[in-house]
Amino acid sequence: MTKTQPYDSADYLDTDEAVAEYLAAAFEEGDATLLRHALGVAARAHGMTQIARETGLSRESLYRALSDEGNPSLDTTMRVLKALNLRLTTTVVPAP
Repeated sequence: MTKTQPYDSADYLDTDEAVAEYLAAAFEEGDATLLRHALGVAARAHGMTQIARETGLSRESLYRALSDEGNPSLDTTMRVLKALNLRLTTTVVPAP
């Protein structure tokens, strides 16, 4: 029997650039559930305690907001992005 290790994307988000690419791919999909999940993975990769400290939010509220059942506010999302050394930008979508 072959043993496998659980896969966790957070293990590979070891640079700001990797986190930015990961979240950009989630944004590109346009799925809020996927984006919430990706933001939670990125926060775990950075360290939830550190994110909590930098955002001024409790770890529990971050875990809750970024959970599968969560619904983070725009304020929470922006705080987490700032703690990850990222900012939200927009681009024009080409007409079909």
